[in-house]
Amino acid sequence: MKPSFWRGRRVFVTGHTGFKGAWLCLWLRELGAQVGGYALRPPTQPSLFELAKAGAGITGVTGDVRDLPALSAALSAFKPEVVLHMAAQSVVLDAYETPADTFATNVMGTVNLLEAVRRQGQRATVVNVTTDKVYLNQRWPWAYRETDTLGGRDPYSNSKACSEFVTASYAASFFPMADLARHGVALATARAGNVVGGGDWTPHQLVPAVVAAASAGLPVELRNPQAVRPWQHVLDCLNGYLTLAEQLHDDPLKASGGWNFGPAVDETVTVAQLTELLASHWPVSKPWVQAPGAQPHEEHELRLDSTQAARVLDWRCALPTEQALAWVAQWHLGVQQGKTALQVSLEQIGAYTDLLARRAAA
Repeated sequence: MKPSFWRGRRVFVTGHTGFKGAWLCLWLRELGAQVGGYALRPPTQPSLFELAKAGAGITGVTGDVRDLPALSAALSAFKPEVVLHMAAQSVVLDAYETPADTFATNVMGTVNLLEAVRRQGQRATVVNVTTDKVYLNQRWPWAYRETDTLGGRDPYSNSKACSEFVTASYAASFFPMADLARHGVALATARAGNVVGGGDWTPHQLVPAVVAAASAGLPVELRNPQAVRPWQHVLDCLNGYLTLAEQLHDDPLKASGGWNFGPAVDETVTVAQLTELLASHWPVSKPWVQAPGAQPHEEHELRLDSTQAARVLDWRCALPTEQALAWVAQWHLGVQQGKTALQVSLEQIGAYTDLLARRAAA
């Protein structure tokens, strides 16, 4: 990610009040970008967006991505150069409770965003953020590549796979690469693994549950302790989105399509291992216990192959899993010890930016 690219750039972010959206707003603001946001009110209390004052200095609009006229009006008024679409219903268990709302938000929300871009009739670079769960899980031991079949059995995974199909349809029907000079719209999708970071209070998510339990000196209940997931720090994830957007802007033919962003395969750990690593930063004797009763279906193993991003975009996770979890703990411990959420977040953004600069210079 090149900081100079973002200075003064007009960037429209859907879902900017969420956990990842708040981190992205803070980072873009530090980079000197002009940020426009479109989202519902913060989805949790407390929320990083409010605690870290992530909305300061940006043009924020409160709205639902299912509302095409409102979304189209907000996007047209802001006239973005780059669009990062992150608004979604992102919790697997919530999707079981509200499947219709999940499909409406994740599928029609994507339709509405791309339709708003089409109606605007201006050049734009658009990254649709989906998930590692878009792949049809074959239950094999190796990592999924961008060329593998998309699918998804549970409502959340399926809805995000549908979002990928919507993006591909708009790319083929309205924004074909062969006619780029006319329409000026470049599309890509970003499929990231499970994201960790300070300031996440999303219900039914592992890291917020571990932090809450460990802070209270209690074990957390795990639904599937031996499940394997590709965990990565939120700043590594966002660095992937920003790097992809830069390349898509500069070379649409090279950077369009789907992209995986995940940790190295040997950095993939189980739910139990992640819990133990994170909880070790608090004085808790027993990090976890098995949750009682039957649990909703979740795939046992997910791994991402990010070779394409490494080879073409020169992107890799800068924070190994253990260090990423240490940063999560340091964020929460810092706030518990009296620092502000904004202060700790900007310290970590600065440290991460320095880390990227050192790696680029090596």
